[in-house]
Amino acid sequence: MEDVRWLDEREQRAWRSLQSMLMRLDGELARRLAADSGLSYPDFTVLVELTDRPDGRMRMFELAHALGWEKSRLSHHVGRMVTRGLVTKETCDSDRRGADVVVTERGRREIAAAAPGHVEAVRRLFVDRIGPAQLDTIGEVADIVLAGLDEMDAAPDAGG
Repeated sequence: MEDVRWLDEREQRAWRSLQSMLMRLDGELARRLAADSGLSYPDFTVLVELTDRPDGRMRMFELAHALGWEKSRLSHHVGRMVTRGLVTKETCDSDRRGADVVVTERGRREIAAAAPGHVEAVRRLFVDRIGPAQLDTIGEVADIVLAGLDEMDAAPDAGG
């Protein structure tokens, strides 16, 4: 392990601060969402992806990629959401082997009811605490890191 490029103090501070911030924000947003609605944070993220589409549907593999979830995790979670009437699973018209996840009217009502409180919490906990230039920087940094992850996913030996 002689070739390990250990993080220096500045890099370590930035990385650990980012990790801590994301974990605490996710936890607090999840707690508030559960208290204010019948949705879990994973329910909410699935419904956001679906309701951002005009037809309210996505292929399972597309949804898994958009969320950064393993297929098995998504499959289990979608199954629970189907049971609760938030989404349905339908055979894909263009590929009978594939499945689409489709938001139901109940799912639309649930996210519509939960979204105002969620966005207010995002504003109060994150957006309103930093300035426009910092928001732009965070967006640019996130785009760069996400593009790198997408490149890795597209590489023939993805994962290494």
